[in-house]
Amino acid sequence: MQVAIVVLYCAVLLVLSSYGVHRALLAIACIRHRNKLAELERAPTLSDGELPRVTIQLPLYNEATVARRVIEAAGAIDYPRELLEIQVLDDSNDETVAIASAAVEGLRARGIDARHVRRPNRVGYKAGALAHGLAMAKGELIAIFDADFVPRPGFLRDVVGHFRDPRVGMVQTRWEHLNREASLLTSIQALMLDGHHLVENRARFATSCMFNFSGTGGIWRKRAIEAAGGWEHDTLTEDLDLSYRAQLAGYRFIYRSDVTTPAELPEEMSAFRAQQYRWAKGTVQTARKLLARVLRSPIAWRLRLEAAFHMLPHFAYPMMVLLTLLLLPALLLLPASDIETLLLIDVPLCLGTTGSLASFYAMAEVAQGRRAWHAIRKLPALIALGAGLAPHLTMAVWDGLTNMAGEFVRTPKRGTVKGRYRQRAQLPYAEIALAGLSLCSVVAAVQTGHFFAAPFALLFASGYAYVAALVMRERLAERAAAARAVPASVSVSPDPATEMARAA
Repeated sequence: MQVAIVVLYCAVLLVLSSYGVHRALLAIACIRHRNKLAELERAPTLSDGELPRVTIQLPLYNEATVARRVIEAAGAIDYPRELLEIQVLDDSNDETVAIASAAVEGLRARGIDARHVRRPNRVGYKAGALAHGLAMAKGELIAIFDADFVPRPGFLRDVVGHFRDPRVGMVQTRWEHLNREASLLTSIQALMLDGHHLVENRARFATSCMFNFSGTGGIWRKRAIEAAGGWEHDTLTEDLDLSYRAQLAGYRFIYRSDVTTPAELPEEMSAFRAQQYRWAKGTVQTARKLLARVLRSPIAWRLRLEAAFHMLPHFAYPMMVLLTLLLLPALLLLPASDIETLLLIDVPLCLGTTGSLASFYAMAEVAQGRRAWHAIRKLPALIALGAGLAPHLTMAVWDGLTNMAGEFVRTPKRGTVKGRYRQRAQLPYAEIALAGLSLCSVVAAVQTGHFFAAPFALLFASGYAYVAALVMRERLAERAAAARAVPASVSVSPDPATEMARAA
């Protein structure tokens, strides 16, 4: 039993270290290809006579707090009106319908070709709405913005020049963050997304590897969507799914880190966890659907290997949970490290994991003109948050492995009214239990002389406790708000539409 625990513990560390090595290689690729990236990110300038017709799609579902803002921002984009169409793809069942309808009428009164598109049902969720709009779209290019995004006036003119090359199927731009500094949670989310956009996407683009449309803030060639088989809703990450099918069909993707679109970050832990759950489950579903096809494709082996890392990142979360469970028995069974073991094994392992994280996110900060220290000082909180999310996202990975179905649960947006939409979370029993176990590991590390392990165990305990505390606080606030809204002595029959909106 002792040998089995030690072998399993070392295997988990090895898997997690491989993710660290991969992050380091992505950062190195950005450095090696920085001049190439600067050249690739330049789009040909088109005259007004050369501009293609564009359809902007704005998928909405119960977005009363942000619907008007995104519709008006789309209407303010600098592009010839005779070449622009705006589709508001509205599946809502609350007051968003009236808000969106009024905003669309306002655009039409200004001479903009805008349509408020309603479906008889919500089949396919966002993918179904996009496919429904695509069937009637007038544009040869399709730009897509989620409800919480605020596209800038110059967005289309900045990117449409890339489509002069008929091989280009999609251009993805970078996300910016309207509420980056609202809280520790939003600042860490911003850092995580910056790492994805400014290191992962740029490295994959520079090395001709496959990368994905991020679901919003990008523009597609309509013909590329059709050639890839169109939008499909058998996974929860329809953007990743379509991206790989389009690239396997022979289309090239462009990434523009210099073109940005501001958007909101979830300010509540429950909403953030729901978003991450959908992304994790959908990515695993897409891997089930397409990874074997990618690995059998006639592309270079390095592209196939990178695609595997791209589709399987969330398996790190079950490894983190397993590491937490194994750490305490490993501390009790393994002798404390001497100086030689510390220098030969522990320190290199630490540098291979946390060191790669530091360089990865520091590069993302530097790419935006910030100091590397801004990322490094947040690294402990980022590691802790990653650990705190691990139990919930482990369930998402399992759900994705065992179930290709699932509801597309939208991320609640704050917009102009805080608390209008909330995501109800499960009580964090697993996080509380793992926080307690990690605290036991801290004590064991100190008592057995494994001083190097103590701070990492403490970070894990902090992450589990942080997530659990925020979820519990949000549940208590939700109960208090419900108690204020409905006195115990009054019986109220809920309106079905309202209940559906609250559930969403």
